[in-house]
Amino acid sequence: MIKVLFADDHEMVRIGVSAYLSSQHDIDVVAEADDGGQAVKLALELKPDIILMDLVMKEMDGIEATKQILQSWPEAKIIIVTSFLDDEKVYPALEAGATSYMLKTSKANEIADAIRATYQGQSILEPEVTGKIMSKMRQKPVEALHEQLTEREKEILFLIAEGKTNQEIADQLFIALKTVKVHVSNILGKLQVQDRTQAVIYAFKNELV
Repeated sequence: MIKVLFADDHEMVRIGVSAYLSSQHDIDVVAEADDGGQAVKLALELKPDIILMDLVMKEMDGIEATKQILQSWPEAKIIIVTSFLDDEKVYPALEAGATSYMLKTSKANEIADAIRATYQGQSILEPEVTGKIMSKMRQKPVEALHEQLTEREKEILFLIAEGKTNQEIADQLFIALKTVKVHVSNILGKLQVQDRTQAVIYAFKNELV
């Protein structure tokens, strides 16, 4: 028997879905919650096999509840069941650790099937959600920090990695010491590091030297 906790702030939704799920021979709705805080409390107390989590609830939303449950109980399997498909709901919910993502427009038997599949270790996503994820993956990758460096800055970073001082770099490149200091400052800023040592570590990690 798959033990299920259902969290949703709409009583009629809870009644309808719970009634259908409880009619299944292999699913038992062991508890219901009408807000995120209560969902966290019941989840950690009862340790159900599956948690059905609404996203928009009073007191605490489903994303925060999902985070808190998984922080205390990493093995929890959470299925988001919501009306929302917008990016600011889908991605945070999945990033919080939800296993599956279903819409309330799904048929009751589809939610039951998602419960069974998630219980078996699968991740069930609505086709629309899968499409959003694939679209995000096809977007241009975030530019690596070092790709912002100019050719001169890369040259100076290489010399820093060789252990040269600012004065030695200035002498070798035939530029003013003040200019070297400006370049070094720009390098640290672009690589988001605090000092020359961290810049060198970044350079080696990214095979720049």
